[in-house]
Amino acid sequence: MKDTDILVIGGGPAGVVCALTARWYYPNKRITLVRDIKDGVIPCGIPYMISSLEKPEQNAMSYSSLEKNKIKLVIDHAVEIKRRNKVVRMVSGDEYRYEKLVLAIGSSPIIPPIPGVEKKGIYPIKKEMGYLKDMVEAIKKQKRVLVLGGGFIGVEFADELSRLGGLEVTIVEMLPRLLARSFDPEFSRLVEEKLASQGVRILTNTVVEEFTGDAKVRGARLSTGEEVKTDCAILGIGAVPNTKLALDAGLDIGKGKGIWVDEYMRTVDPDIFAIGDCAGKRDFFTRKDAPVMLASIATSEARVAGANLYKLRVLRESKGTIGIFSTYVGGLVLGSAGLNEGTAGREGFEVVTGTAEAVDKHPSALPTARRTLVKLIFSRESQALLGGQVAGGMSCGELINAIGIAIQKRFTITELETLQMATHPWLTPPPTMYPLVLAAQDAAKRLSG
Repeated sequence: MKDTDILVIGGGPAGVVCALTARWYYPNKRITLVRDIKDGVIPCGIPYMISSLEKPEQNAMSYSSLEKNKIKLVIDHAVEIKRRNKVVRMVSGDEYRYEKLVLAIGSSPIIPPIPGVEKKGIYPIKKEMGYLKDMVEAIKKQKRVLVLGGGFIGVEFADELSRLGGLEVTIVEMLPRLLARSFDPEFSRLVEEKLASQGVRILTNTVVEEFTGDAKVRGARLSTGEEVKTDCAILGIGAVPNTKLALDAGLDIGKGKGIWVDEYMRTVDPDIFAIGDCAGKRDFFTRKDAPVMLASIATSEARVAGANLYKLRVLRESKGTIGIFSTYVGGLVLGSAGLNEGTAGREGFEVVTGTAEAVDKHPSALPTARRTLVKLIFSRESQALLGGQVAGGMSCGELINAIGIAIQKRFTITELETLQMATHPWLTPPPTMYPLVLAAQDAAKRLSG
């Protein structure tokens, strides 16, 4: 039997950040982190192992910060939680007694029930360096690649694959457009045009009904009746929470199939916390299930849990998941936060929108200046900001974060109209044409008539 005060199961971003946060708040506690993968990767960087990085190893996840903070790191796999005795049994046979347990056990890629999906050359996205290195090496030897899924994972993989040169890339999406769950049509159109200009074939409103071939995939039969030839396929259709360990221990599961947690990431057992992909999420606006799996959300939850393991030190002001996304496709940056116009309408919100476009430097003749498109969605009744979308150059990466803050703090049209901002010719749009302000003014004009 091995004793520790704080036991963290999971070595992804959530587990690492939680362990470090716990060290800062509880410097005298013994902390152990157990991970079941020897060589982990940075999850958000997985698509960029294809082309942008010189070699896949550059996307390795570092654990040096744990060693520096005297956090014990163990390579093992948890198989049983004995809640009565506060003990976790590992696959090695080792047992760890804890005071506080944090489950950061992540998610697993969705494997769709498509005939032939088990064939060689079909790759779910696993967060294992060895697996991903083999996948990248194999893909680079092929001539045709099919990407299943037109969300962020699929779009980013298609973009990276198109850069290899000489590779035929097809992306198949069952919805009417790419990135449909996060963006309104005018933004989806931008990414579709960008990918098409890079030679990617885009098939929307289409489902893969069967993967064909012998032991190795040779094609995909589509719902349209077409059969697309392919040498390999990437399954970029999302993930499901890993919950078996929690279920077997009698912990509750929410409607969204993640481990049920309260606002402080506590499960029904006050000494067990759950964070990251394995933990349930609730929407910021409706409190409905929100199965959003992002490292940014996972690390936010990790900081909440790590600070509050023994007592509530840090109040959690965010009462749900806003859902803030950004992506980079062929030099085009897109970001989305909160509700888009379509989802707001489906939830019954009466909205008013505002849009604006401006160059991200001033004067616009400065080198590398890019046009920035901003769309904001407000509640017509309360005028509170419900969501926003941006598209343009690199500055959009932080602009969408500013919109996320405004949503979280429930900014109104007036507050955004009168926003005070720092501006500089090389860094921002001019103060006279700041698109965030202009979009709020556009919404105000629409409200007034």
